[in-house]
Amino acid sequence: MTIDQYHVNKSEKLRGVCYDIRGPVLREAHRLEDEGHRVIKLNIGNPAPFGFEAPEELLQDVISNLPESTGYCHSKGLFPARKAVMQYTQTKGIEGVTVDDVIIGNGVSELIVMSMQALLNSGDEVLLPAPDYPLWTAAVRMSGGTPVHYLCDEQQDWQPSLEDIRAKVNKNTKALVIINPNNPTGANYEPAMLQELLQIARENNLIVFADEIYDKILYDGEEHTSIASMADDLLFITFNGLSKNYRAAGFRAGWMVISGAKHRAESYIEGLDMLASMRLCANVPSQHAIQTALGGYQSIGDLVLPTGRLGRQRDLAWEMLDSIPGVSCVKPKSALYLFPKLDPKVFPFEDDEAFALDLLREEKVLIVQGTAFNWPEPDHFRVVFLPRVDDLEDSIGRIARYLDRVRKK
Repeated sequence: MTIDQYHVNKSEKLRGVCYDIRGPVLREAHRLEDEGHRVIKLNIGNPAPFGFEAPEELLQDVISNLPESTGYCHSKGLFPARKAVMQYTQTKGIEGVTVDDVIIGNGVSELIVMSMQALLNSGDEVLLPAPDYPLWTAAVRMSGGTPVHYLCDEQQDWQPSLEDIRAKVNKNTKALVIINPNNPTGANYEPAMLQELLQIARENNLIVFADEIYDKILYDGEEHTSIASMADDLLFITFNGLSKNYRAAGFRAGWMVISGAKHRAESYIEGLDMLASMRLCANVPSQHAIQTALGGYQSIGDLVLPTGRLGRQRDLAWEMLDSIPGVSCVKPKSALYLFPKLDPKVFPFEDDEAFALDLLREEKVLIVQGTAFNWPEPDHFRVVFLPRVDDLEDSIGRIARYLDRVRKK
């Protein structure tokens, strides 16, 4: 083989791994922008570009502590930050958490990957919701495990299908992932549902991974229950951070909390500690914002009111999408997204990525296709309702115009 014939290939570990939220459709959007087109972006839950600012006191704490933030800190994170997280778990009703049970990460994303790498061997299976946040599926695959998706029921406000979970659990299943509040559906799981999920985990000796990054973004008086607060006989790993509730996604400040049956997981916890040490520590400056964020005024509560910006934008986006002929959408109770359905009799798309690309090229609106969230059919898409009202009205109007053109007559 000559040097001109030699090619460097990606590793086999990445076979089947994808993250289409930032995939081919986004690359096409960048190309269009480079040509001078204005693209309205409904694709990613990044609050800052839409004018959602982090609380000023968070910024001031980071700035004032910069001179003391130039060196590494403890591999698990700054003590005041971990203590604040520990105290927050107490307000959520999670018992038995110590400062040592908290690990700060460069966003929840890093910690999800770390939690899977410390756990999985080849052939191990992890139950994940469909639709899911796709990093979970990618993290399982990269760690040598097999993702197995259980369906969430659109007819039941996107609550998990207990029947489907029970049908898919087996001797190789190691863990159950629960994304609650849910991205991309906006579902908020009821306590009775969480109890049923706990019982499945208990019967099958499963670890429960609880992604709760949207636990304060709740509408219409909804309340969130941390599943780890409902039992202590199972091992729980709970994830949260500053990205969404505090509009500080760029800080990359997240955490995971180990609780419950820790005495049955000493080896696994040792693995987590090892991985935390290997990356030395999380970003130090942003950790100074955690204590202030969790202990300060919770301004997200104002934004989710019916009169708040998020509350008003959710209502507008849902009403406009749900009124498009051939489109139906469950009204989200939480988070920042809608996951509308395209009636396959009206819109017989066989490739939803092709649909997203065509919509982008024709109407300059960027959405994410439903299969990017491991939904099994090409009949859904995700919309972010972070843009201001004028842009939401414009963009959803463009979606309606496009769908009217391609509707099966």
